[in-house]
Amino acid sequence: MPDHLHQEKSHMMMNPPLILFMFFLLSTTPHVTLSQDYVFETDKPKPDPTTAAAEPPESDTCNGIFLSYNFISRAKELPHLKNATAQSWAFKSVATVLNAGSEELKAWKMFIGFHHDEILVSASGAVVMDGSDFPVRVGGNGTYLSGYPQTDLKTAIETAGDFTQIEAEVEITGTQFGIRPPGFPMPKTIKLVNDGYKCPAPVTKGRSMHVCCIRDKKAKHNLTTTKFLPRQEGDLSLTYDIIQTYQSNYLAQVTIENKNPLGRLDHWNLTWEWMRGEFIYSMRGAYTHRKDVSGCLYGPASVYYKDLDFAPVMNCDKKPIISDLPQDREKDEKIGNLPYCCRNGSLLPTTMDPMKSKSVFQVTVYKIPPDMNRTALSPPQKWKINGVLNPDYKCGPPIRVAPTEFPDPSGLMVTTPAIASWQVVCNITRPKKTASRCCVSFSAFYADSVIPCNTCACGCEDTDTCNPNAGPLLLPSEALLVPFANRTAKAKAWARIKHFPYPKKLPCPDNCGVSINWHLNSDYKSGWTARMTLFNWEDYPFEDWFVAIRMDKASPGFENVFSFNGTRLSDNKTIFFQGLPGLTYLMGETNGTNPNRDPRVPGKQQSVISFVKKRILGLDIAHGDGFPSRLYFNGEECSLPTKLPSSYGRRFNTNLLSIVLVTIATFVLMMDHLS
Repeated sequence: MPDHLHQEKSHMMMNPPLILFMFFLLSTTPHVTLSQDYVFETDKPKPDPTTAAAEPPESDTCNGIFLSYNFISRAKELPHLKNATAQSWAFKSVATVLNAGSEELKAWKMFIGFHHDEILVSASGAVVMDGSDFPVRVGGNGTYLSGYPQTDLKTAIETAGDFTQIEAEVEITGTQFGIRPPGFPMPKTIKLVNDGYKCPAPVTKGRSMHVCCIRDKKAKHNLTTTKFLPRQEGDLSLTYDIIQTYQSNYLAQVTIENKNPLGRLDHWNLTWEWMRGEFIYSMRGAYTHRKDVSGCLYGPASVYYKDLDFAPVMNCDKKPIISDLPQDREKDEKIGNLPYCCRNGSLLPTTMDPMKSKSVFQVTVYKIPPDMNRTALSPPQKWKINGVLNPDYKCGPPIRVAPTEFPDPSGLMVTTPAIASWQVVCNITRPKKTASRCCVSFSAFYADSVIPCNTCACGCEDTDTCNPNAGPLLLPSEALLVPFANRTAKAKAWARIKHFPYPKKLPCPDNCGVSINWHLNSDYKSGWTARMTLFNWEDYPFEDWFVAIRMDKASPGFENVFSFNGTRLSDNKTIFFQGLPGLTYLMGETNGTNPNRDPRVPGKQQSVISFVKKRILGLDIAHGDGFPSRLYFNGEECSLPTKLPSSYGRRFNTNLLSIVLVTIATFVLMMDHLS
């Protein structure tokens, strides 16, 4: 060691104050902690979301709607796992929507393409458009956010550049999985989904993403000429009209309209979420499932309404569940006596009865501070509606529309507009593979076996004793008449007779409340026939039932149906069936003749349907064209088999006379059974 270095080392070792000073400096220096999968600074203060979400300079050159997404931070959550893919992280981010254009943006809607199995825990300044409650899984498909309470964004021109009126900021917290360092868990894309705008691919720089969405010149729009958004089209339209308003309360009328020719609701239940502490004082035309005032007595409502008697209050829940009144209350002066009310929750499609496709009720709503004036009006959010064995509806957020005009009660040719109106549009979602409520089986005159409903077509809960992934076993036709629990012996015996293999662990049942058998009855030169049988395995009947079948090639040949009413719809691919007068009830399941010995018997209706082949080229009835490509029962899309009946190489020749005789015999036997 050189002499001068040796002397310097000796000096430091003999100078204790210097050593203590250096130790103090090292101990107070911010340190960096290395986690297993990600590096983040634990001793530095968390960044301020307002500062972190500052708009990039590109917003200055945007002449439209400027969207940005800024990733702020994340921290490892418990439990700590060695598998980086399974490790969860708590993350924070900020999304902004800035109106940098010259036209007001009404009811802004933004899509964020999350794809790291994210779970949103909160999103201040926005709600999930489909009405889902937090926490909500959004990874994979992303999510749509809409503004609340700031739904509209004015322009800088009309606000002198006031950012509080032209920009909406959404602070997002949630959980995500995966992403090894040094990558940032950014979404795939962000875009504006309002009508009339188009967005290019976003620009990503590190932990920031932005895009400028501009007016689509080819799109038709009238947002610049109207004060409110135009009413939207959808499968179900719900309107929230405020028809009277006072300082502390208001009267609202809710109208539910079925717009889909195949949509339907039975015993509907409607729910929403009060966002500003409101509660329901009274209702006409509907009622809530709970009459509990504890939310008012132990909440802010009791502090303000000190002298109010809460005994008559109908509901104080933040998320009330509302149902239609039964028919016997239609003329009740106190809780009924409204047009289109009191139908026990039935909303028929216009295809069946336009007068029964609408439902109306009124609700008196009390507010709490600071909304104590006549014009402080805010609709509830997160609307959801469902029925019994009906389609699933996904509802959007309430959109402010032009006030609804009502006829004046005086009878004069005068209309009275609502004080304010909002529209909620709900659309039918196609059921997932194992989330239907009804199913279809296929059979044919040339095949001995029935193709039963798919395994777990309507879901499976108990899979300990059955295989949810195994295909259904072929059945003899008589097995369709007995419940699934009584089919096991028949299915095994049929497999032994036909030399079909079957697994040791048998497939699970379909678990559907309604099943429909489509039987190809005949196929001849000029036409063909089918027999459709409906089975109700529920304990309750279906009133005014209907079935709609879609046949892509054969439906123009629909000729006649013998025990149902049948109509071909305007799309020329869908045939609509309903019961004849006196046969509109599909009865529920009942006990057998001897309940101790016989299985329960489903409610059943059937009819033969005839088709002609004239002017329809290329029909192959046995190989698909004679079977529906989609089938709906009471609006719900039913699960269809994945296979068609097979003749195993056998062909049968039939003549028209024999087909007519079979059809007549079937009709006579059926009418004799019904009588």
